[in-house]
Amino acid sequence: MNVRFLFPAEIEMLDAVAFYEKQVAGLGDSFLSIIAVAIGDLCAQPDSWPDIGDGTRKRPLRRFPYSVLYHIDEGDIVIVAVMHQRRRPHYWVERL
Repeated sequence: MNVRFLFPAEIEMLDAVAFYEKQVAGLGDSFLSIIAVAIGDLCAQPDSWPDIGDGTRKRPLRRFPYSVLYHIDEGDIVIVAVMHQRRRPHYWVERL
């Protein structure tokens, strides 16, 4: 399966990486590694994570308070948001 990020989701991910890297050297890289594991999980079992409406699914990350929100579009996994779990819960809906 191909994975593609919507541009705003990619920016969210990079902003989180920069934030964590400022906190502790190497923590941004750890965040990226955990995102990579999550994406691997999505590719292996895309229907495993809960549907939160309109075909969008939510894969929480381990260790960080973020979730990867995605949907499946013609066999591709489209990352809609890399969302902080405690901020603005439905801001990403307009991206669909």
